[in-house]
This record gives sequence, structure tokens and C-alpha cells, in this order.
Amino acid sequence: MKDMTIRAARVVVCAPGRNFVTLVIETEGGLTGIGDATVNGRETGVVAHLQHEVIPSLIGRDAGRIEDTWQYFYRGAYWRGGPVALAAIGAVDVALWDIKAKAAGMPLYQLLGGASRERMLCYPHARGHDIEALCDDVARLCEKGFRAIRLHCDVPGEPQHPFIPPLPHGVAALPAEITRDPDAYTRFAPRMLAAVRARFGEELHLLHDIHNRVTPIQAARIARETEPLNLFWLEDPVPMENPEVLRLIRRASTTPLAVGEVLNTIHDCRRMMEEQLIDYIRVTPVHAGGITQVRRIADLAALYQIRTAFHGAPDMSPVNFGAALHLGRALPNFGIQEYAGHAPEAGEVFHAAWRYADGGMTTGEAPGHGVTLDEAAAARFPYNPSFLPVVRLADGTLWHY
Repeated sequence: MKDMTIRAARVVVCAPGRNFVTLVIETEGGLTGIGDATVNGRETGVVAHLQHEVIPSLIGRDAGRIEDTWQYFYRGAYWRGGPVALAAIGAVDVALWDIKAKAAGMPLYQLLGGASRERMLCYPHARGHDIEALCDDVARLCEKGFRAIRLHCDVPGEPQHPFIPPLPHGVAALPAEITRDPDAYTRFAPRMLAAVRARFGEELHLLHDIHNRVTPIQAARIARETEPLNLFWLEDPVPMENPEVLRLIRRASTTPLAVGEVLNTIHDCRRMMEEQLIDYIRVTPVHAGGITQVRRIADLAALYQIRTAFHGAPDMSPVNFGAALHLGRALPNFGIQEYAGHAPEAGEVFHAAWRYADGGMTTGEAPGHGVTLDEAAAARFPYNPSFLPVVRLADGTLWHY
């Protein structure tokens, strides 16, 4: 068996369309594994943590001792938790699983118990400046075979914010500030969803992300008014700092609820799952400590008939997406996989074995998680500082993004 001692680790930061942070781990036996460590708008914080605190402790460790390494970086730290620390742990964990599966000569899902399914239902994002344009985009995606689609439409009465391009390299970036109107959105969202349902019928799965835009009672109103539309889910109706208000939405409607993309540990998720406040859990390997912890979260969810729906936005690299697909292939309580896609340039840097066909994703059969990094290509796309927007109400009050 090849020597699994970790001999080197390094961080690669690049921006092929979006900023990505990739951890590369090498063993004495010549195996290489990679993990995603991207936290949108906080990339340099993760890089510093990896370079100064994590990598020095990795060198010389046995890459095959994945559980012990996870516990070393999580339980072994007095200051723990949060997206930066868990993204660093997640990158280490995914890279080690990648190495272990390559050492075994098999795709990662086989090490996780083998396939529970051959293909994973996925959903892209449809967008429009008005309902007609949104419906046109939904039609375009239906022609590509998608059977589940997330809907986003500009809200009448809200200020429209033009696309803000990345700043030139070397120019300090500041977050854009945008304005939201929760009342206008609360009136509009049910009407928008009803229009799409009326045009496309009952067969198409419709998903909508409230994205913390409203108050709890407004979220309950939206859930109640959209209940006859048989939505696949409403996502992130309220900020996760106050998950107890999910009870209010539950009492108002049977519309399924999906949350979790900003959660980092199993402790963040536990109470809402134990109290059956959600139907889908949306944690992801990059932000929730890698495959080791996300699998634990999924197993806990399975006890309460809650299914997975791993976050798949374009601000996480194809490495994270590959790891999530292998998890989804193996887990018995897989629900759906977000597939927002990446810029074409990302395909020059990250080469992936996974494929889309007829509304679903397949992992491919390459050893490991099936995603490799071309570091020469990555060097052509240097890091470009950027941030998610800051949201205000019309009177200037800070609001949730």
C-alpha cells in the first residue's frame, strides 16, 4: 500500500468567474486530494487560517485517519465553529476522502456505502425582470429536461439594481448596497408563483427562495397563500439566528420548508430537525465541515424523515459540487441537488467527472470525488476581491441578505 503520510499541502486561490479557494494535499506515496474552502467575500480569512493554523498541523499526519483528523481540527480547538473554521476543516476532510478513495481505486460514493440511486434529481435557477420573462426562462430550462426549477423574479415596487461588474484587479472592493421592500415582495411572490404554475402545470417542481427578505409573519402568509400551488419548497423564510419562528410558518401551512446553507455544525441543525420544523436540510460539505460532518447531519435528518438538498450556488467551486454529488449518490435520504452552474472559465480550471442529463446528475466513476485542479490554468485567473451585497430597507435600516 502506498505511503499515506501527508508530505505537503498548499492553497490555490483563483477567480475563473468567481473566487475559489482550493486546498491541495499530497502524500508521500504520490496521491493528491483537493477540497473546496471558499467562503464568498471572506476568502482571505480562510486562506490565512489554512496557511497559518491548519497546514502546519497537517504535515506528517496519516491521510487515511480522516475521522481523527476531523476531530483534531474541530474538537481539538478551543475556539471553534463558524464558517471560516468549518470551511477550512471541510476542505481538509474532502481532500482526505478524495485521497482515500483514490488509494482504494474507486469512486468516493463506493466508500460511503455504495450507490443508493443511479441519478440525482437537480434544479437550476430561472430568472426574469418580470413574470413573462421569468416564464420564458422556465420554458428554456424545461427544454433542457429539467423537472425542478427555482424561481426568481424582480419585484415591482422594489428598486432595480443593475449588475455590478468585478472591479479591476488591485482595486479595493466594497460591498454594494441594495434596497429591498418586504411588503412589496410579500404581495408579489404568491402572484408570481401562481402565474408560473398556471403556465407550466402540476408536473413541474417549483422551488422558491425567500432569502430572509420578510418578517416571520409575512413568511407565514406567503406559505399559506402558496399552499394550493403544491410547491416543492419555500427556502430560507427566516434568518437562522431565530429558527424557533419556523413554528409560526409550520402552523400556517403545509408548504415544505428548506433551510441550512449558512449552517456550519450539526448543533446548528439539531433542534429544528428534532422538532420537525423543516423538510429539507441544505448544508454543504464546504461550509459544514466536509463529508464527515455532513454525513452525520444527513443521518440525523433521516431519523425525522428530512431529506438532503445540498447548497449548489456558483460561489462554491466544482470541487464542493463533486463531493456533494457523491454524498447524494450514497445517502438513503437524498432529496434534490441544487445545480446553479459555473462560469465557462471554471471548466478550464476544474475538470469534473460528473455530468447532467435529463433532469438529473451523475457522479461519474473516476476514483475519488472526480474533480481535478489544473493549477496552470488557475494561475490565469487571479483572485479578484468582491463581496455579497449589503441590504437596506427604503428608510435606510440594515436588513438580511
